[in-house]
Amino acid sequence: MASRSPRRSAPSNAAHSIATVAARTGLSQDVLRVWERRYGAVEPLRSPGNQRLYSDDDIARFRLLAAVTSKGRSIRHVANLSTQALEALVAEDEPSVLSPTAGEGDSEDTSNLDTALAFTIALDGAGLDTYLRRSITARGLPHFVEVDAPALMRRVGDEWEAGRLSVAHEHLASGVVLTIILDAVRALPTSPSAPRILVATISHERHGVGAALAAAVAALDGWAVVHLGVDVPSSDIAASAAESDARAVALSIVYEDDRAHARREVRAVRKAVAADVPVFVGGAAALAMGTTLTATGAIVSRSFADFRAELARAAQSPTTGAS
Repeated sequence: MASRSPRRSAPSNAAHSIATVAARTGLSQDVLRVWERRYGAVEPLRSPGNQRLYSDDDIARFRLLAAVTSKGRSIRHVANLSTQALEALVAEDEPSVLSPTAGEGDSEDTSNLDTALAFTIALDGAGLDTYLRRSITARGLPHFVEVDAPALMRRVGDEWEAGRLSVAHEHLASGVVLTIILDAVRALPTSPSAPRILVATISHERHGVGAALAAAVAALDGWAVVHLGVDVPSSDIAASAAESDARAVALSIVYEDDRAHARREVRAVRKAVAADVPVFVGGAAALAMGTTLTATGAIVSRSFADFRAELARAAQSPTTGAS
């Protein structure tokens, strides 16, 4: 694999403090400093006050390094790999992340999931809240958003469909996870110049965790989030997007019995917001509808990676406000 000599970021792209980098990567500030000083993972610029300033590229590299080292690789062996080489390693490791039975270290993930499920079965909301927040402290917010929370909600859903959990169990777990995610989103630092994304579920959709996860992914990538919550009519979504000067709209559809209604709502949002403002749609039902939704002009996000890539493109494309 090609080696990489850490390059200095362009000044116009170096604007993030180490606290912001820590929040967006889930790595502690101490780890960031060690990886920088000892292993030369990145070379940040310095402010006039001698404070480190990190670029978006630096944050992306730290995320990749966090991902590959979480699979047992030593930082000393990967710190100077090219970004492309790191991305290849992440792709190589992806099956072990997605499959609860594949790969080394999955027994720990399964154990964490079992513990969270035990709190849910006991209807111990306080215990579940404490346990999940401690997990975020230990493993980082990105891991919780992309791995732990979706895995728990899938497990709870499977147990409910099998008749082993009640609606009360599902509502308790959803409520705790939703509160934790939104608390984290509000706590993340946001630049005054950050692009805004409006997040909501369409009308009749009252499952809010998927939208909250989308909000967290966007916030971790530096977006300012306008979160409207659940069951929001298309007219209100479009009006709020205009009023907040949103650069993007993200909609979540998890369960939808009336697909014609969902399609109408998404189409109405797409027609009402400015033409250069992308409308992203995610969630299990959205994936199942597939081309039915893409035909409206919306973008169906099939994974967090896809959503991030689209967000990056939206952030780099200046909007004109034309409708």
